[in-house]
Amino acid sequence: MTLERACRVLLIGMMGSGKSTIGRLLAEATGWKYVDNDELVRRSHGTTAREIVATAGEAQMRRAEAAALALGVEVAPPAFIGVAAGTILDAANRERLRAGGVVVWLRADAGILESRAMGANHRPFLDRGGGSWIRATIAERDPLYASVADLVIDTGTLTAEESAEQILDQVRVVDACRESR
Repeated sequence: MTLERACRVLLIGMMGSGKSTIGRLLAEATGWKYVDNDELVRRSHGTTAREIVATAGEAQMRRAEAAALALGVEVAPPAFIGVAAGTILDAANRERLRAGGVVVWLRADAGILESRAMGANHRPFLDRGGGSWIRATIAERDPLYASVADLVIDTGTLTAEESAEQILDQVRVVDACRESR
């Protein structure tokens, strides 16, 4: 693994897994940048994922998320990047994840994800049945997340702070990345 790849940590997982919260905590703890998928979608498309689904459909939103991932893996390291949950569905995106940095899968069970994600108006797919949609989506995506993850953190049993600490303990490149600046 190159130092550049090691100095970019990609946070993947379902909505509600803690990518944004944990990404910000990691950035605060290290001084690295944190770039969130929602910001990258807005930067590349001028609107939110929810608005893209409403006006242009899910396929266009998936293309926007793929474009956001492409921008994310080009952010100059060191950086933490929050990746859209659905990008994992595309084989080319999975390859981009593997090549783009250390991939940390933040996972939690359906009940935890549902309690965290419900009520967030920027999440268009919860309109499709909430908990039942989450359970079906976990069954589809978990094997894909597992196929690219360098590290798995169970955010359902840890606080966001504990999750960030575990990532920093296990992704031991942080000091090397600081020294290379």
